[in-house]
Amino acid sequence: MAVLNPYQQYKQQSILTANTGELALLLYNGCIKFIKQSKMALENKDNEGSHNANIRAQLILEEFIATIDMKYDISKNLMMIYEYLHRRLVEANINKNVEILDEVLELVTQLRDSWEEALKMGHR
Repeated sequence: MAVLNPYQQYKQQSILTANTGELALLLYNGCIKFIKQSKMALENKDNEGSHNANIRAQLILEEFIATIDMKYDISKNLMMIYEYLHRRLVEANINKNVEILDEVLELVTQLRDSWEEALKMGHR
């Protein structure tokens, strides 16, 4: 078994001890990170790197889609948003389009910020 450096240990422990809301926030942050990596790779003419990062962002959105609880009124709207974002990431990946990545990045960032605010309100 490989020995983790202190940062990796902290990161792993924070994931293992996170509640559902915090895990969603971590996933949003991961999605944002991978979209930015995909965009940067495209700008550097690294199509493979862009593809790999884009796929990772798609997988996060697929996780949101697969785990959404449809018993809430907002769930249908969130499902449509996640499916749209996923479709746009696929389009960006196929067409190597930075503008689409910018659009998706902005929307995922808004979702993350809203989720973060909701978590803060829940802890008051």
